[in-house]
Amino acid sequence: MSADTDTGPDVQAGASGDGDIDADADADVSTANTMRERANENRVKLWLLLGANRLLVTGLLAALVFGILLAAGMVFLPSFLGEIRNQDLISTTFSTMVSVIITLTTLVVTINQLVISQENGPLGDQHERMSGTMNVREFTGELVGQPVPADPSAFLRLIVEETEDRAHTLRDAITAEEDYDDELRAEVDEFTDSIIGNAEEVADQLDDATFGTFDVLFAALNYNYGWKVFQTERIEHEHGDQLTDEAKAVLEELRTTVTMFGPAREHIKTLYFEWALIDLSQLILYLSVPALVVAGFMLLFVDKGSFVGATLGIPHILLVTVTAFTVTALPFLLLVSYIARVTTVAKRTLAIGPFILRESQR
Repeated sequence: MSADTDTGPDVQAGASGDGDIDADADADVSTANTMRERANENRVKLWLLLGANRLLVTGLLAALVFGILLAAGMVFLPSFLGEIRNQDLISTTFSTMVSVIITLTTLVVTINQLVISQENGPLGDQHERMSGTMNVREFTGELVGQPVPADPSAFLRLIVEETEDRAHTLRDAITAEEDYDDELRAEVDEFTDSIIGNAEEVADQLDDATFGTFDVLFAALNYNYGWKVFQTERIEHEHGDQLTDEAKAVLEELRTTVTMFGPAREHIKTLYFEWALIDLSQLILYLSVPALVVAGFMLLFVDKGSFVGATLGIPHILLVTVTAFTVTALPFLLLVSYIARVTTVAKRTLAIGPFILRESQR
């Protein structure tokens, strides 16, 4: 198993899909190099949702639950001690937690079945999947002029670097032609500068990224290919009468290369989702056993006289009860931390191609 042990790069995330562009950016040819720079989002929120290690987020959630319950227990201490004396609180709470743990474990088995079912199928289906993969690799190899790497991060980096090279070619083609007006030159120069800067940023992030962590997908999310595809279409539409056949061909090659990043990113995203859900399933199964043991211990062996005395004014029975509840809640908190990342990524990559999805005001 490869657990989600990545700490993640600096959080630089933004709005959904390629819709990470400010509302006033429709008139802009270039965009910032990261999603965080292209959108107005709280850095801490995005770090918790995307960049932070999932086990760390689970630990933070557990600490939050423990702190809130302990503070509430001290505020309502007479009521809590009264419930403990009647022995209703522990039995009710932890019998419910046993049910929750068993239900969650069943849910995990269902998730595993759904993930595994995507990989199962008759020989014909497997051959079709393989043929489709090889066709895409062959097309990409012809596009970039070299064999396509097997490593996902290197695969994405190759496409990104190819868009950078073709952006240089486009800028040189427009600069070399003296008949083009200043507006076209300025737009192409700004557009290619934006592609080159974004490509260099993303390529650097992908260079040290390893699949199985979130780093590969995180870097890919920073490359807003949809906006670049739209700009190539707009430039050709608005200035097509000026462009030579050679310049149009260069622009088309750039658009084709940028467009190829879309399905490549979606494929890597799908693989990461399956990988993360399998990790989630394994970790929940591992946590469910000690959580079930703790819940059973509280049900079978703990009563009002089990833990007497206090430390720093906090009754021991309160500390034990809150700690036990937090431990039994760990599988659920782990599920929350993983699903928060998966759903955030899914929301930000809903559209494929040059569609800009913006967050509405609620």
